[in-house]
Amino acid sequence: MKKLFFTFLFASSITVLWAQEAPEEIKTEFDEASLNQTIQDLEGNTLTVGEVFKKYEGKMILLDLWASWCPDCIKGLPKLKEVQKQFPDVVYLFFSLDRTGKEDAWKKGIKKYDIQGEHYWFNSDWKNDFTNYIGLNWIPRYILIDQAGKIAHYYAIHADDPVMLEAIMELSLVPEN
Repeated sequence: MKKLFFTFLFASSITVLWAQEAPEEIKTEFDEASLNQTIQDLEGNTLTVGEVFKKYEGKMILLDLWASWCPDCIKGLPKLKEVQKQFPDVVYLFFSLDRTGKEDAWKKGIKKYDIQGEHYWFNSDWKNDFTNYIGLNWIPRYILIDQAGKIAHYYAIHADDPVMLEAIMELSLVPEN
């Protein structure tokens, strides 16, 4: 009986250690180091996260951090596609955390799951200046960026997060620049 109890206790502790937690600090903008993080587009061009965001200046962005190997990311895609239908004017950016050297897996995942939007890949380890700054501890992770480039909703792990959807609706009323 003792062995069973300790096995349960140990398994429960592991679950708690690996579960996602909402960050204590809610950030409203990106710092210089996170914006200078390099990222690669589908054509193999390297640019910074800041350069990617600048391309969509004046527009609302829903950023999805995901990976082709992530079961929760794949399970969440139908909800994301519903959000895309509901809010077609939002820019949908996908930053992939597929592992270094796994460019083919990233591209195959986009095609296999018919993921519509703009796609970029870190081509680095999970931890980099961008993911460290946002305290990434789980994927998928959604961040809503307003038309001024500020973070409007910092932490969501479901595309249909009601608070994030409400923020999208509110920001949709703001005219684009």
